[in-house]
Amino acid sequence: MTISLQNTGKRFNHEWIFRNFSYQFNLGNAYAITGANGAGKSTLLQVLAGATLHNEGSITASMNGAVIAAEKLFNYIAISAPYLELIEEMTALEFLDFHANFKSLTQTPANILAAVDLSNTANKQIRYYSSGMKQRLKLAQAFFTNAPVLLLDEPTTNLDAAGIAIYLKLVQELSKNRLVIVSSNNVEEYRFCNKTIALSDYKK
Repeated sequence: MTISLQNTGKRFNHEWIFRNFSYQFNLGNAYAITGANGAGKSTLLQVLAGATLHNEGSITASMNGAVIAAEKLFNYIAISAPYLELIEEMTALEFLDFHANFKSLTQTPANILAAVDLSNTANKQIRYYSSGMKQRLKLAQAFFTNAPVLLLDEPTTNLDAAGIAIYLKLVQELSKNRLVIVSSNNVEEYRFCNKTIALSDYKK
């Protein structure tokens, strides 16, 4: 799996968030996108995910040499981000079962919840979860989705020490042989990455 950007840029109104971004992301590597708050890290991740359109340049994704159509790219991507909403009327088990209708999971929902220490609340509606529990569920959904690309935006948001330990264990066990991109300004979240991209290098 490869995602290539050529002179890619994104702006809101007249302000360029990033510009002249040329880079190739390859399967088997972990990349950290760094920058201060408001630098555009989350925007770049949304552009890579196809959730937000870029304004100039090009983005090409390919798998085993075959180009992936832009409208099909979501099938290859799993993402966790603080701004993504959960279906709070569902229980955690129902939510993972529902997600599995769109993208396959690598474990059963029960095993996934056990991995993030949510077994005891598997049948509780998500709206009654704490912010930290919701974040663990978002991470679980992303890490256990059967997809070669894993996008993580500020992955330890709202997590306590136990939650951070769960995140680091998921990274160790489930990030190998994937294309992982972490958007963060917290080195603890991306210490495992073998490549770092400073978004400040891609301003107008």
